[in-house]
Amino acid sequence: MNEILCHLKNNPEFRKINTQETIQKFIELLPLKLKKGIKFAYIKRQILYFVLTHPVYKMEFEYNKSLINALLKKSNIANVEEVKFFVTNKIEKREEKIEKIDTFDERSYGIFQNSIKDEKLHKITEEIRNIIKKS
Repeated sequence: MNEILCHLKNNPEFRKINTQETIQKFIELLPLKLKKGIKFAYIKRQILYFVLTHPVYKMEFEYNKSLINALLKKSNIANVEEVKFFVTNKIEKREEKIEKIDTFDERSYGIFQNSIKDEKLHKITEEIRNIIKKS
C-alpha cells in the first residue's frame, strides 16, 4: 500500500499534491504568531501567496518578511522568488448547532386550583392538567 502511494506521489500528474505538502511543511516552520493567521497558501507564477484571516496578521507578516524570506531560501520550495500576503474578504459560513430537546422531566403534578370563570379557558386548563398528570 505504501509503495503505491509513493509511486502516485512521485508521478508528475500529482505534483500539486507535492507542492501543497511542501507549503504545509513550510508553514509549520513559521513562528506560532504567524502560523495562527494563515488560512491557506498557494504558489502562482513563482510567487508564494499567503491568504490571511485578519488585517492584523498582514501587518505581522509585513514586519517579519525578512524572516519568512530567510526560511523560504532554506526550505528550497520550487522556484519561489517572492512572497505576498493578503487578507481574504470572504466570510466563512459557520454552522450553528441547534440542540433539539425531545423530552424533559415534568416538575408539576397537576395539583392546582382552576378558578377561571371563562368556560373555554377553564376547559383548556383542565386539558393541560390531564396532560401533566399523565406524564
